[in-house]
Amino acid sequence: MTQVQVLDASPDRSGGYKVDVGRGQRVGRVSSEWFSRPADERYLSLDALMASVKGRAERSRTRTVESAAVRVEASRDNAERLDLILPGAEQPIAPTHWSFGQLAALVGAPAAYLRQLPAPLAAINLQFGLTS
Repeated sequence: MTQVQVLDASPDRSGGYKVDVGRGQRVGRVSSEWFSRPADERYLSLDALMASVKGRAERSRTRTVESAAVRVEASRDNAERLDLILPGAEQPIAPTHWSFGQLAALVGAPAAYLRQLPAPLAAINLQFGLTS
């Protein structure tokens, strides 16, 4: 017969849940995956993640733009940063890690390879893909 131990999962007085640290195990894979994430995907707490997602949602806009009309430029101030200039936009936007991958997929280029290139060279390749 199998034994089952039921733990009390009710919230404690501080509002959080009790955690029995003696029952778990150390899994190095979790921290290594966190460290290997790009900076815009690393969060120290769920509150920080929620604040970031909420901020992005408030700033986000939906717009359909012809891909050939998008300009990709490398910033002169930061050699590792790309800016996307949309027609009629007041200022350039910086792609997130995810949106850069989507843009690379749109032009048929491997995002992992483009991320290793200097920004000016990646911009030239992306711009060529967008216009052709």
